[in-house]
Amino acid sequence: MAVCLVTGGAGFVGSHLVDALLMRGHQVRVLDNFSTGNLANLAGAWDQIELISGDLLDLELVREAMQGVELVFHQAGLASVPRSLADPPSTHHSCATGTLHVLMAARDAQVRRLIYAGSSSAYGNSALLPQREADPTQPLSPYAVAKFAGEQYCAAFTHIYGLETVRLRNFNVFGPRQSAGGPYAAVVPLFLEAMLAGRSPVIYGDGLQSRDFTYVDNVVQANLLAAEAPRVAGMFYNVAFGRSTSLLDLLDTINELLGTHLKPIYNSPRPGDVRHSHADISRAQIDLGYCPSIDLKQGLRLCIDSLLREREPSKSKNGVSKQRMPAPHRRPPVVSARAGATGTQRENVFGT
Repeated sequence: MAVCLVTGGAGFVGSHLVDALLMRGHQVRVLDNFSTGNLANLAGAWDQIELISGDLLDLELVREAMQGVELVFHQAGLASVPRSLADPPSTHHSCATGTLHVLMAARDAQVRRLIYAGSSSAYGNSALLPQREADPTQPLSPYAVAKFAGEQYCAAFTHIYGLETVRLRNFNVFGPRQSAGGPYAAVVPLFLEAMLAGRSPVIYGDGLQSRDFTYVDNVVQANLLAAEAPRVAGMFYNVAFGRSTSLLDLLDTINELLGTHLKPIYNSPRPGDVRHSHADISRAQIDLGYCPSIDLKQGLRLCIDSLLREREPSKSKNGVSKQRMPAPHRRPPVVSARAGATGTQRENVFGT
């Protein structure tokens, strides 16, 4: 089995990928700075992984994390259009410069293949639907530009240095562990959090904008296939379910699943948001064998079940209801990064 590095492995998609790799018997190393990742996402894997706490902007740390690695799943990055509008430099450093560092370290460590988490935002407001890989790109936000720059770096490193890279353009991923907290949360967790609490969700615009919502297990499947498929080095693929859904239809589906009749609160459209998103996934189906198995309604049901389990109280010995707490796990060794300019030495930190 392979030694795999998952950047952003404590994040939403990254942690699901960690679980899948461990189930297949791989040795997994995670590199995450926990700016958006959550250690709780790795609770079930603490005794099976090596966890490195640090930032992709620390090139020497990335080089150390890359030692002995065969496969890299590059999931790290600040994944938010609104956040990129508020703070373009942070998004650029995280998504573009961070990707360059990962590629440099992977090249020097002679990694077999790197799978890059790209974004459907590269297509912008394309008039061509469904969106195909051959369509022109027109990124509209700093986030879209930075993620597309990462794609181009991958292509260049394959062409110039022979490093095998496969780029996956993810379309509106959703699923358990996706945070609804903070001002930059995605639409599905925001809708679910509000509607489970009996509140009307907020829609920016008229609600007719559409997205190709993709359940996280489908994205994990695409990553695993891209890591092993022959003759795909240098290629890029749409990863989606292949069906477009408006935000109003998303609202109706959640109402149906919850048995509610909530109406939306409308707000002004947000700058940088695309109008429609709908992927043609035929290239990934042919080249990778990709076959998304969980559609929007099934995925929403799984998300709701997961959220309800998290909130479900359990009984204590004296019969008093109490909030269920995560089962204790032994934490893995966490390697603390140097604090950049301070020059603080790295150390192994063990917890129980």
